[in-house]
Amino acid sequence: MADSLDIDAMLARFRERAAAVRKRPLPPVAGEERQAFITQANTDFMDFAIIGDADASLADGILTLSVDLRPPDARS
Repeated sequence: MADSLDIDAMLARFRERAAAVRKRPLPPVAGEERQAFITQANTDFMDFAIIGDADASLADGILTLSVDLRPPDARS
């Protein structure tokens, strides 16, 4: 599997998924269902965006994703 894995393409798909979540329209629901949808969309966006922003490496069959969660002004 490691031989056929295109890490850059995988990360690009996660970035695309994050963008798609942001563009996803709200369904015609109200109240608690609406809030649950919004909460889930925010969680989905964060998950996809974190992976999409990762630096990835593949060594000896081990995929390592490195994510800098520090604020932009604290990054080196």
